[in-house]
Amino acid sequence: MSVEWMIIRGSGVAAFALLAAATIWGLLVSSKLLGRIVKAKPLTWFHESLGIGALVATLVHVFVLSIHDFLDFSWTEILVPGVSDWRPLAVALGVVSLYGLVVVAGSFYVKRWIGQKMWRSIHFASFGVFVSSLVHGMWAGTDTGSPFMIGLYLGSAIVVFSLLAHRLTESAAMAKGAAQGQVRRVGEEPLSPRAR
Repeated sequence: MSVEWMIIRGSGVAAFALLAAATIWGLLVSSKLLGRIVKAKPLTWFHESLGIGALVATLVHVFVLSIHDFLDFSWTEILVPGVSDWRPLAVALGVVSLYGLVVVAGSFYVKRWIGQKMWRSIHFASFGVFVSSLVHGMWAGTDTGSPFMIGLYLGSAIVVFSLLAHRLTESAAMAKGAAQGQVRRVGEEPLSPRAR
């Protein structure tokens, strides 16, 4: 096994693990499940750092794929979805994940110009990046059958989708409460008419 092949595999696994961690951390922060344990600025910084780490690992993965001669990917196959002859759908999902990751990670640096609402919309797209990366890894990854990778894929998917369900439920309850003049968090008792 060549050094390049180990780097391709390792950087792909690292990229997915960092992306999963960034997604999970972002959901923990946005749903406020961590409460006031840590101030918002360090939480956001850590979330941003995980996303940048995922992007760097992905770029290493892509670059080493381009110079490795066993699979012989051209830059067009690496950068244009659907062009690759080798597992075209899996590779296309990886390419789409790369572009999505660039946009989501880059949004941290343009937030002041695009505004909070647009930034949140872009960040909501990160779930598509997570899912496409997950499917890319499962279909294109050579280590998919290993117990570690099964645990990583299954465990991260369960955590992400559970936290997403919690976040959506919480948002729906808050919207309903706001419409009724009662802003509350999921699990709390509604405000009595006197408390409003």
